[in-house]
Parts: sequence; C-alpha cells; structure tokens
Amino acid sequence: MKKDINRLKLVLVEKKKTGKWLAEQIGKDPSTISKWCSNTTQPSLDTLVDIANVLNINVTELIIANRQE
Repeated sequence: MKKDINRLKLVLVEKKKTGKWLAEQIGKDPSTISKWCSNTTQPSLDTLVDIANVLNINVTELIIANRQE
C-alpha cells in the first residue's frame, strides 16, 4: 500500500491554486509538481520550505504525520 507523505494536493485546493501556478512560482516543471501531488515522488526539504513560503503557510502543513491521533 502506497503511503501519502505530503499534503501538497490538498493544500493547493485549500489555497485555490493550481500545480501549474506553483510550478511557475518555484521554477519547477508542472509534471514534477504533479508527481509530488500524487505522492509518486517527494520534494526535497529545501523545496518544501520554498513551497510553504510561496503558499504563505508553515512547512508542517505540507507533511502528514506518521502517528495517528
């Protein structure tokens, strides 16, 4: 079973932003953003920080915690 690690897709929906918009903001290819949104691949920690800054959120909002509350 594939485990979702990041919440990027959900955060983009919450912020009413597209993957294409994010790609333009951080200088990445839209297909790369798509892979991150589907949790096929993961962005680096530095990139997560860049994404959080662009979206004006705390980087922890992009990560799914391991523990279930």
